[in-house]
Amino acid sequence: MNTSARAIKERSVVRGKERSDRAENSGGVVEDEPPGKADPFGDCAEEPPSKTATNRGRFFGNVPDSNWNDWRWHFRNRITTVDKLAGFIPLSSSEKAQIKLVTMKYPLSVTPYYLSLIDPDDPDDPVRKQSIPSILEITMGMVGLEDPLDEMRDSVVPGLVHRYPDRVLMVLTDICPMLCRHCTRKREWRNGGWVRNPAEIEAMLDYIRHHKAVRDVIISGGDPLTLSTPHLEGVISRIRAIEHVEIIRIGTRFPVVLPQRIDDELCTMLSRYSPIWLNTHFNHYQEITPEAAAACDRLLRSGIPVNNQSVLLRGVNDSVAAQMKLCHGLLRIKVRPYYLFQCDEVQGTEHLRTTVDAGISIIEGLRGHTSGLAVPNFVIDLPHGGGKVPVQPDYVLAKKKGELLIRNYEKRLFRYRNMKVSLEPEPAPEVVSSLSSSDSGLLVETGA
Repeated sequence: MNTSARAIKERSVVRGKERSDRAENSGGVVEDEPPGKADPFGDCAEEPPSKTATNRGRFFGNVPDSNWNDWRWHFRNRITTVDKLAGFIPLSSSEKAQIKLVTMKYPLSVTPYYLSLIDPDDPDDPVRKQSIPSILEITMGMVGLEDPLDEMRDSVVPGLVHRYPDRVLMVLTDICPMLCRHCTRKREWRNGGWVRNPAEIEAMLDYIRHHKAVRDVIISGGDPLTLSTPHLEGVISRIRAIEHVEIIRIGTRFPVVLPQRIDDELCTMLSRYSPIWLNTHFNHYQEITPEAAAACDRLLRSGIPVNNQSVLLRGVNDSVAAQMKLCHGLLRIKVRPYYLFQCDEVQGTEHLRTTVDAGISIIEGLRGHTSGLAVPNFVIDLPHGGGKVPVQPDYVLAKKKGELLIRNYEKRLFRYRNMKVSLEPEPAPEVVSSLSSSDSGLLVETGA
């Protein structure tokens, strides 16, 4: 048994024991919903901690494993104030004042687990950039749109977006374990935490029942896994009962920001309603930890394929090297790199956006230089509800009758015979030349 497999097995045994202990201590009942605030450190003499995430020992060295491995503990003890944050990350008086100003419009929420991935001595840490407010969120806050994808316009009933012919998006809650600074639905943060009530959910289900073209239902939020497993099952079971719905997808960042949520109870429930696909959101290789790997492994062993949808973020993952390391790391934990999104034009995120050209260059730096499995689809989700459009380097340099001029990843040129109605034999493809060094970065438009 290799080290990774042995670690996963050991964590599984610990999780089972902890769940039994919690049930015994609560009269056989395990809490379903995250309860309110409690003592963040519990009984620190109960058991010694074990170092798993990067800075757990430095930040949470006195937190026992029974708490650290309990997702409800992390949810209860999210870092939501500047004063609490300053107890972990060195902040100057000016930085604290700036963050407090930002949080008046865009709140702060980070799980202890995800905070432990931050290098507190690096102001440009990629995990920090995604989770800790920046003054640029408000100084550049008027750039962009509140709802760039026009989800409100495409909402057929409250919470149900029907944009594409055969699929719908169900937004069940706006609650997340962590508030990502690049969030597309940042506009919802000012509304506080809400969960769709039974009548709203029934209206969404009724719409799906009456629109038989819908074969794919995407459950989103906020993060839908903030709901208890029984609550979530109540929705999923009714979706699965609709005959023309073929697949269910869940969009969640829990495997990344709070992997302890992916427990045996959740995985067993999901396995009853397959096919279910789970799309998660790793943005940087620093997020691929043993805990995250174990969470994805539990899902996969329960028959739930896991795809990754990352967002191109300035200073986080906007280089070929960062994306290569991320995608290779994802494949090692059996997660498929699915999408690389151009960051949406959301107000409060302009400082994290970079150019479309940067994304195209990244794809060009991956394609051919590594396995196709490690190359995500780079897409722009167009404003005003235009939908997702793939954007790729131009490999077809010219077209003419019966022939294409194509360059490969090494920038070598090839003539390629295009199929015609006639089946008469044609000459085999030939190498034309290599692009000169001055042409190496050129993206040539195709022409007839």
